[in-house]
Amino acid sequence: MADETTHGLTSLDTALGVLNYMARQSGPLTLSEIARSCGMPPSKTHRYLASFVNAGLVRQEGRSGRYDLGPSAMELGLAAIARHDFVNRAADGLPGLAGDTSMTVLLAVWANGGATVVRWERGVTPTVTSMGLGTTLPLLNSATGRIFLAWAPKAAVQATVERELRRAARNPALVPDMKPTKAGAAELANSIRANGFASVDSQFIPGLVAAAAPILDWQGEAQAVVTLVGVDPAAIAPGAPEIEALLAFCRNHSVVRNIA
Repeated sequence: MADETTHGLTSLDTALGVLNYMARQSGPLTLSEIARSCGMPPSKTHRYLASFVNAGLVRQEGRSGRYDLGPSAMELGLAAIARHDFVNRAADGLPGLAGDTSMTVLLAVWANGGATVVRWERGVTPTVTSMGLGTTLPLLNSATGRIFLAWAPKAAVQATVERELRRAARNPALVPDMKPTKAGAAELANSIRANGFASVDSQFIPGLVAAAAPILDWQGEAQAVVTLVGVDPAAIAPGAPEIEALLAFCRNHSVVRNIA
């Protein structure tokens, strides 16, 4: 059939493209807006939308005639969320990331009031460190912890932030790149979110460097953090191939993908 490709149905791919476009928008859209953005004639777009309305994937507002996602789209999304296993899906990909970057890779979750390492994959060049499975990393002066500072729910990390700020106020050398105050922590978190990743150099971990990025859930909050650990400072510079590989990995395992 002319509509078939080696990978599926062209018409279905086009229709799903319309649905995906609508899912990325913040509210209802007119027929002309959808058609223009998807690059197809309004008449063709209308046929796709009519089918989606019949299936409950799209609804049309009576007064304005605008289109928005329907109840079946919500059911589909909720079902996908319920089945999404952030940790195990990411863990399965750690060997590939370690191979691509030649760096040791950690996977951490927020547990017991801290950033806790739950998976560990050594790179081609072994990294000598005392960290291992079950290690709880500090929030303010580790790359992993800083990602939770930036993307974890505030209520979850607040007590740890306050405790570490008190300690840093007594010993500012613990956090040499920030002011040991609530305002300093907020400024650091904003900077990390803007960059899409956090990194620390050998002044934090003698002889080692690290960079981390979040795996985000549907609320844009960190369900897990992936961290690269190595010895080459160039590997954690913005735009470095290792950083690009890390960000791509985390985007591919996130529900919300606009990390950076």
